[in-house]
Amino acid sequence: MLYHADFHIEYPASMSQRDFFSIWAREAEAALGAKKAGVVVDIWKCVGSRRVMAVVNVDSLDTLDQILLDLPIMREHGQHVQVAVTPLRRFEDFATDVKKRLG
Repeated sequence: MLYHADFHIEYPASMSQRDFFSIWAREAEAALGAKKAGVVVDIWKCVGSRRVMAVVNVDSLDTLDQILLDLPIMREHGQHVQVAVTPLRRFEDFATDVKKRLG
């Protein structure tokens, strides 16, 4: 199943940008590894903000939740990360469904 994961990442004033980027570098390595493995379909960093959006392909919400909890950024910085997850439906499937409903 496909899911859209929308990450909003903050960091406290007491944390240096260098320390924050160190965490983000570990996260980037994990995310690109997941993309290479096919779990992450694609991933984007939003320009001008600490926001990352990904489309992931996993078997269940339980699997997705386990993956999210194990991410480096969640383990090291989770109290400053909010994730919104939206299930996705392929548009082609939706379009076929709409045509069937028209008769």
